[in-house]
Amino acid sequence: MNALVCSAPGLFEYKKKDEPKGIPAHSIIKIKRIGVCGTDLHAFEGTQPFFNYPRILGHELAGDIVETSASGGFASGEAITIIPYYYCGHCIACRSGKPNCCVSMKVCGVHVDGGMVEYLQVPDYALVHGDGLRYDELAMAEPFAIGAHGIQRASITAGEFVLVVGAGPIGLGAMEFARIAGARVIAMDVNKNRLRFCKDKVNISHTVLAGTSEAFFQLQEITNGDMPSVVIDATGNKKAITKGIDYLAHGGRYILIGLQKEDICISHPEFHKREAALLGSRNATRNDFDQVITAMRNRRINPDPYISHRVSFDQVKDVFSSWLDPANGAIKPMIEMGK
Repeated sequence: MNALVCSAPGLFEYKKKDEPKGIPAHSIIKIKRIGVCGTDLHAFEGTQPFFNYPRILGHELAGDIVETSASGGFASGEAITIIPYYYCGHCIACRSGKPNCCVSMKVCGVHVDGGMVEYLQVPDYALVHGDGLRYDELAMAEPFAIGAHGIQRASITAGEFVLVVGAGPIGLGAMEFARIAGARVIAMDVNKNRLRFCKDKVNISHTVLAGTSEAFFQLQEITNGDMPSVVIDATGNKKAITKGIDYLAHGGRYILIGLQKEDICISHPEFHKREAALLGSRNATRNDFDQVITAMRNRRINPDPYISHRVSFDQVKDVFSSWLDPANGAIKPMIEMGK
């Protein structure tokens, strides 16, 4: 079968691989769609933490079941997506119902080879019913689920001001589910085009351009002087993470979804005087995926506007690097493996 291998930073190579053979407790999927996310882009440019080369990328996936031993009504030919976080089932996190932060986590396309292949073998427990959704929608389930998990971690109540810093796919997903939770959402980004997208496509009323001297005062004005009671970082940018505490209301919660390689430094006096809560948000759970699938099925979220680029599998090597350039407006490139 055909596979696209990231052999080193900046280097993709098409290679022939053996098709997977059936093994107990695993399913074989014929890949139909692959969403490209920040993790893939960071891996390609050499800045992704916990990453080794060579690696087959791709974890935002949709496809058809070819072979399965899974219970729960899964059958050959069914369109599905997967939860791409492979867990041990035995560590303290797994025993506590938090397999999304398993001690021995293996993320498909990051720690083990992913979905930029014709056929992929996954654990049976990773399958998620497609419920009649289209391949494009199913491939978008994972980034939305990460956003949904961040909102769950924030314990948002209706009417709260929630600032989401970073209007990429993960941040946009967080905005969608904050809105569904009844929050008053504020989007912040350094990119004016992305802020325009938030207004026009995601119906976010309040947007603030990051990196300006007016940003703090704009947030004060929007929140009637209170500042947002929840700040969510979806940038994975050290400078943005450090700055985010300045935007948080007293008594607020600071949620870090974004990930970067370095240590972070937050002013202890600023953190302490707010009695702030600092929470990480890693990956997503099956409950988050179920929430996303239900929201899509009920048309509470529409993933179509997020798909900014569409290419066939054989074009990826030639165009992938262009998606690193902000001028190209990549929000969610989608790779097609057949219709």
